[in-house]
Amino acid sequence: MECISIFDMLKIGIGPSSSHTLGPWRAAERWISELKSAERFSKVQKIKVHVYGSLSLTGKGHATDYAIMLGLSGTDPVEIPVEDIHSIVADIKETKALNFGGERQVFFNSQEDIIFNRNFLPFHANGIKFEATLDDGTKQSKKYYSIGGGFVVVEERKNAKKKIETFNTFPFPIHRGDELLAFCTKENKSISEIVLENERSLRSDTEIDDQILKIWNTMLECMYIGCHTEGQLPGGLNVRRRAFDIHKRLMLNAGSYDSHNSWLQTIRKTEVKFRQILKWVSCFALSVNEVNASLGRVVTAPTNGSAGVIPAVLMYYLVIENHEANFDHIKRFLLVSGEIGSIFKKGATISAAMGGCQAEIGVSSAMAAGALTELLGGTPEQVLMAAEIAMEHHLGLTCDPIGGLVQIPCIERNSMGAIKAINAAELALDSNPADAKVPLDKVVQTMWETAKDMNSKYKETSEGGLAVGVFLSDC
Repeated sequence: MECISIFDMLKIGIGPSSSHTLGPWRAAERWISELKSAERFSKVQKIKVHVYGSLSLTGKGHATDYAIMLGLSGTDPVEIPVEDIHSIVADIKETKALNFGGERQVFFNSQEDIIFNRNFLPFHANGIKFEATLDDGTKQSKKYYSIGGGFVVVEERKNAKKKIETFNTFPFPIHRGDELLAFCTKENKSISEIVLENERSLRSDTEIDDQILKIWNTMLECMYIGCHTEGQLPGGLNVRRRAFDIHKRLMLNAGSYDSHNSWLQTIRKTEVKFRQILKWVSCFALSVNEVNASLGRVVTAPTNGSAGVIPAVLMYYLVIENHEANFDHIKRFLLVSGEIGSIFKKGATISAAMGGCQAEIGVSSAMAAGALTELLGGTPEQVLMAAEIAMEHHLGLTCDPIGGLVQIPCIERNSMGAIKAINAAELALDSNPADAKVPLDKVVQTMWETAKDMNSKYKETSEGGLAVGVFLSDC
């Protein structure tokens, strides 16, 4: 059984897309590593990169070409200073050379050596092939597939299965929701406790806490930056940032602050009528995805395009629902949300190129709904019920980004997904799961069937929906 850590589902990276930016970046790193293992890295004289399908059709808008160049240059999306991205890419374009693997200069003309192919490879909608010409004139190539959420695989599924079988399985191996509930019942533990035991099989408690804190601090910083940055987003759509103005109005007369944590304390002093709550949740979600659209650093949750839902709902809990909340609440929230996300990944997909936006916003809303339900005192059954409700009302959601940019309708969809998550949690808390007609596993299966039936033009290709109904010239 495939063992997916919450740190696989919640990854720190650079926007705007986990499948189209982070995935190709990681694929380039992986290719370099494999070249070194085969003792071919030092022999590479020329590089060409072919991208296919959805990765090609919306690649320019998703900065796939940037990601390829940055990955080939040996930079790390977790650590690279965001302000250096444009200068590194500009230097590669100007000099027609890149610092291959951060070690040696290799000729690279980005206009000619990154080739966008509109045709789809049969294995997955997001295909990428790296091709190297060695010093003896021979060529070596390798294909990878960016399958959503920054996950990268190769096509040799039989070999992959053998690797999984030799991996030490979790003490509580989980593929489906009913298996998770069975473990909770047998061990008399909450979902977060079961997930924590699985994580402990991979790393120490200190390592778990440190990584969770790093993820949360990245989310918090992302929201802070988004709420304090005004202007327009890059890309040509002339989209005005809205989080700044909403935040400014909500914080009117709230007082001053000088850090991320004091900002939280100040927000807790603001008026929290129903309309204000809606605005705060929307503000938090918008802020994250405006940063994401600007090639900022975000947490893939489970994707970059849906990165705003989980931090927005967690912030809702911290600044509105429970002013006494601490790190333990953040930890439990992320443990639960990560596990729910992994169930969708194993049983369906988290790739919009395979399943439309139901695979991104729908999954993130389900993750957030379940996590919030546990923090609000829900049982494991109610947690999964909340996740099911959230996904049920995202089924069939298409991915149709205008201009191939993760801006319209993507940014607003994070706000809607966050609000639906909160509503789903409340519905589950006021319900008896024994009366539920649709279990989580059925909605996962239905989502996957819907994904397979969905026309490809609604799967992150910008060939249908709003992407063809609205033109760049209209903006």
